[in-house]
Amino acid sequence: MKIKLVVSNERYEEVKTALLERGIDIDDTADLVLSENNLFADTLIVKDTKTNERVFLPVDDIVSIEAFGHTVEVYTQDKAYQAMDRLYKIVGLLDPDAFLRISNSVIIAKSKVRQISTTLSMKFILTMTNGKKVDVTRSYYYIFKESFGI
Repeated sequence: MKIKLVVSNERYEEVKTALLERGIDIDDTADLVLSENNLFADTLIVKDTKTNERVFLPVDDIVSIEAFGHTVEVYTQDKAYQAMDRLYKIVGLLDPDAFLRISNSVIIAKSKVRQISTTLSMKFILTMTNGKKVDVTRSYYYIFKESFGI
């Protein structure tokens, strides 16, 4: 059996050793995840789309995350990566005080919103710090307004 560990750096070796002694392998691509309560990821494992290498991307560098079918793209200021997990798994790993889901397919870093534009149909168009524009859909309209105090 393989498990992906999402635990604090202080406890990582302790938990890893305990699992290995019980015959459980640690693998960052595993479907099963063992995590600490109230612990949010400080890095995401992504794939560089040009070199196809795995990269440990600090969550502080993330501007937005967008799903296109089965592909999930993670955007930073100047680069795009492909996520190794599905969007619903990623949203569970991120701190809700720092990240917000604004549609069924988009998560944004709250601190990376440069401009908020309103539309006539209960939607917002956000311009992110990397220049990318994303829509807050009607389903997430009130969640967004409450989160940003609008």
